[in-house]
Amino acid sequence: MAALLLLLLVSSLSFAAIDPVQCTAASHSHVHIVYLGHNNGLTPSLTTQFHLQLLSRVFAEPEEARQAILYSYSYGFSGFSAVLNSTQATTLSETEEVISVFRSRMLQLHTTRSWDFMGLSLHSQMEQPSSQMHLKYGDDVIVGILDTAGVWPESESFRDDPHLGPVPSSWRGTCVGGQQFDPATACNRKLIGARYYLAGFEAETGLLNTSGGAEYRSARDRVGHGTHTASTAVGAVSPNASYFGGLGRGAARGGAPRARLAVYKVCWFKDLTGRCNDADILAAFDDALHDGVHVISASLGSPPPLSPLFATSTEVGSFHAMQLGVSTVFSAGNDGPDVAMVQNVSPWGVTVAASTIDRRFPTVIALGNNASFVGEGFIVKDMKTPLVESTSVFADGTCSLDQLVNRTAASGKIVLCFSTMGMVSGEGAALAVYAGGGSGVIFADSSSRRSNQDNFLPTVHVNLRQGTHILNYIQSRSRQRPTVHVSASRTVVGSTPAPAIAYFSSRGPSSISPNILKPDVTAPGVNILAAWPPKSSPTMLPLDKRSTEWNFDTGTSMSCPHVTGIVAILRSVHPTWSPAAVKSALMTTAYVHDDTSDAMLAGGTQKAADAFDTGAGHVDPLPALDPGLVYDADARDHVRFLCGLGYTEAQVRQMVLPSPALDTSCAGGPIGDADLNYPAIVLPELRAVVTVKRTVTNVGLQRETVYHATVISPQGTHVEVWPPALAFSPRCARAEYYVTVTPAKLSRGRYDFGEIVWSDGYHRVRTPLVVRVTNLPDAGVGAQPTNQHRDTTEY
Repeated sequence: MAALLLLLLVSSLSFAAIDPVQCTAASHSHVHIVYLGHNNGLTPSLTTQFHLQLLSRVFAEPEEARQAILYSYSYGFSGFSAVLNSTQATTLSETEEVISVFRSRMLQLHTTRSWDFMGLSLHSQMEQPSSQMHLKYGDDVIVGILDTAGVWPESESFRDDPHLGPVPSSWRGTCVGGQQFDPATACNRKLIGARYYLAGFEAETGLLNTSGGAEYRSARDRVGHGTHTASTAVGAVSPNASYFGGLGRGAARGGAPRARLAVYKVCWFKDLTGRCNDADILAAFDDALHDGVHVISASLGSPPPLSPLFATSTEVGSFHAMQLGVSTVFSAGNDGPDVAMVQNVSPWGVTVAASTIDRRFPTVIALGNNASFVGEGFIVKDMKTPLVESTSVFADGTCSLDQLVNRTAASGKIVLCFSTMGMVSGEGAALAVYAGGGSGVIFADSSSRRSNQDNFLPTVHVNLRQGTHILNYIQSRSRQRPTVHVSASRTVVGSTPAPAIAYFSSRGPSSISPNILKPDVTAPGVNILAAWPPKSSPTMLPLDKRSTEWNFDTGTSMSCPHVTGIVAILRSVHPTWSPAAVKSALMTTAYVHDDTSDAMLAGGTQKAADAFDTGAGHVDPLPALDPGLVYDADARDHVRFLCGLGYTEAQVRQMVLPSPALDTSCAGGPIGDADLNYPAIVLPELRAVVTVKRTVTNVGLQRETVYHATVISPQGTHVEVWPPALAFSPRCARAEYYVTVTPAKLSRGRYDFGEIVWSDGYHRVRTPLVVRVTNLPDAGVGAQPTNQHRDTTEY
């Protein structure tokens, strides 16, 4: 019936009595996305016809509408992107069929040992064939990489593997040819699909520059980011991979090396980074859902201010992916350590923070006075040179290009630079010293922010205390001029506490839905070695002419595909689990301590990490395969959640896939963020006693079992869980429990952290509990202690 009504609507649109909105010279046009909900089961051609008819309402001629439209989204959901002025966009937004209209933004990318560190040892995978859990490696699961700037198909990570068998019969995608990308040789049983999307990017920035190999008008990778993330998630086993000088040598592989790969290139090289347009991203989501992917990985985003949930391509796309049983994994962003900077905050996506692994690259620095220090670097050969401080080279000691005044002083020398002088970065200092003819940099930075990376010019990173000692040596009145011997870096594993949250990793709480814990989990994202296009330099700097097939990269872009690989394994072991159940398994089995059993540190600070740094904790792949209990969410949960966001029942029916048994009304009242069946409880405004409900499902092998609750109350609160024990049987796999939180202090604006743990003696199901008591008036007077026996309020 819905399809018939929409067909009638398509037929009648041409008679709509709406005056067309004319473009004038004064009205600037931009790419906008018009979101309409699901596609009512119509064929793509009928859906596209409907889109053109709707768009014609704001143009004088149908041909103008056809020229304005960029994409018609007609598979996983319904909508289109078009070049519109603000008046046209406003007119469409007021149309009954339209749920949202939003400007297409330009998003940015969030840019071996890690799998061993997380317990997915290649040795155990290859020598325990009897295992039926993690040894499936994501067999025949199709992973769509949307965060990509393409792929280098010749990489060892994507080679054709005869052991894989034929392409899964569920695959409906294609391998699209283009510049230096021949489908006949590029795609195989591993890399089964490749597409690219340019319409939105070119509408906003002009024609893509492909001269001199600046980019490829195809799915081929120019930035390196896509090749790196794809190989991290699902790359084949590649023995003896390493960086220059043999650093990081080992077997490189993805978390799910038997999974199939489909690449959707939505990001393009511009201004020395990858840029991705919303319109192109949503087109990729639409195709990926049509093609039959099982998992989508998207390491991209835009920093706050965040748009509403259904006014971004990533949240719209992932919402419809979730309805089709497809999990979407996002990066949290690289804007830490400031609070509330986390991106990609929808409750239906998995948002991943970045943390370290237990691998270091110690580099010995020996001074001319025989004093020595150990920093970190990617130094491939010994260096013995004179040593100078930055004030000898730069006007105010700031190692930046605009302060460079004395090239002679830097020529052939290593320069000591401090991050605190002019607030420069390591890469900025390296470029400035290179411009001055220097041969290397010793870069001193705060221990909480120090990071090791290849800056093209040899660079050793030290802490401020070490840097100060080196500065004192340079400034001493010795008759001998200062010298330094920098030894080649080594690879050392297991000698440093890990994981720790990376200082750059974006933190919570969510700035638009603070009741939903974000990020969800953390995973390795610092100095990750993975595949790289040999025609792209490791630093992507124009002056860097080096070539490598394996590169270290850092960012939540690197942590995201780690979780994608784990989700692929979960999908292969538990193909019937919903995306909500998969996320729950990741969150409730995550851990919050490092490998010394101490609390994880939050980079950028000297404090222990909390749930806004780590989410539920660091992913732990093997326990996630057998989590015991999961927090699932069905379609009815999402109906009530959408009602709580303020959408009408008619709009909800447009957004949620129809089902005969599904009640799409807002009857029973909408549910707020806090009552969504999420694997975490966050109460950001606790003024009085509050009770929330959660429902768990037993997915363990033991169908008849009892779980008991253990509670750690956040400071200044009293938490009760009822019932304190949950009994499950073959006939009763689901159980509800209630959490009552009572403020026990006067406070305003401080978050405190606790947890609820359910255990049957074997499984440990941990649920983070985050509370901010806000019962103290702004003036700080007149507040009365809370009566702990006051009637509870249903949240």
